[in-house]
Amino acid sequence: MAVASLSGMSDRIIEFTVPKGVKSGRADKIFSAEFDDISRVRLQRAFEAELVTFDGAIIDKRFKVNRPGVLRAVLEEVVLREGPRAVDIPLSIIYEDESIVVVNKPSGMVTHPGTGTGEDTLVHALLHHTNGNLSSIGAPDRPGIVHRLDKETTGLIVAAKTDRAHHKLAASFSARETYKCYMALVLGTPRKTAGICDGPIGRHSVVRTRMAIMAMGKEAKTDWSVEHSFAGQVALVSCVIHTGRTHQIRVHMSSMNHPLLGDTTYGYKPSRLRGIDVPRIMLHSTELHVQHPERDEEMQFVAPLPADFKAMMDRLTV
Repeated sequence: MAVASLSGMSDRIIEFTVPKGVKSGRADKIFSAEFDDISRVRLQRAFEAELVTFDGAIIDKRFKVNRPGVLRAVLEEVVLREGPRAVDIPLSIIYEDESIVVVNKPSGMVTHPGTGTGEDTLVHALLHHTNGNLSSIGAPDRPGIVHRLDKETTGLIVAAKTDRAHHKLAASFSARETYKCYMALVLGTPRKTAGICDGPIGRHSVVRTRMAIMAMGKEAKTDWSVEHSFAGQVALVSCVIHTGRTHQIRVHMSSMNHPLLGDTTYGYKPSRLRGIDVPRIMLHSTELHVQHPERDEEMQFVAPLPADFKAMMDRLTV
């Protein structure tokens, strides 16, 4: 039986009575399964502070529970530093309810505050739009943020308005239960019409702001398909990503010698398209499918190509 209560100091105490016949499992995973409204970070802090016990004995998160007993954790009150303020920035809302909000993010907007950012991020705008009703997970700088898009990338991004929604969405992304399709304009046209790029991705050993394909990197998989070729000079490519590595599409397409237009970080050279001004990295999140965190329903969202993307395609057609 799972029980939760508050102590006199506003700390939260959670207990779970492990029944007979339980299968062996890690303590942290048992807690996460029984209390799905608790963030993994808060639970981790309890383990680190030695505030988790099994039948009164202090345990760490790797402790294997293989017999009946009582798991108990004291979750200390979270004291948050002041986060970003709400700023009235117009947003293109694709969908919204009490649990989630889906935005068609414009180019130039950073997803969340960080070093060197101003008060014009998606988080600032969402705080104003929702009157501060975003999940506390990721606070203070990333309330509601489940996944992210690069600054110049346009398109669909979903944010959580409740902690429960955040947990469930994060689990779906982690379990690769979501569908994410992007459109990209790349230099040149691949010889094949479709394929899979699955080079593992890690942080570049020298240029730390870049990512690279490397043997010791994390698993990454991108399905790609050529949708249209502009006289062999440029191709419109759809990319379905099964993993969410930083710069994944940019790195994978560059590894095929077809860097995204405008992506000088990963090999695009403006001299290859003389007389054509590329306004940004030409990448757009066009389709997103997620399981609604409160309803047994798959939600499917589509964002049409933005004006600058279509203008670039028109320019290439001339």
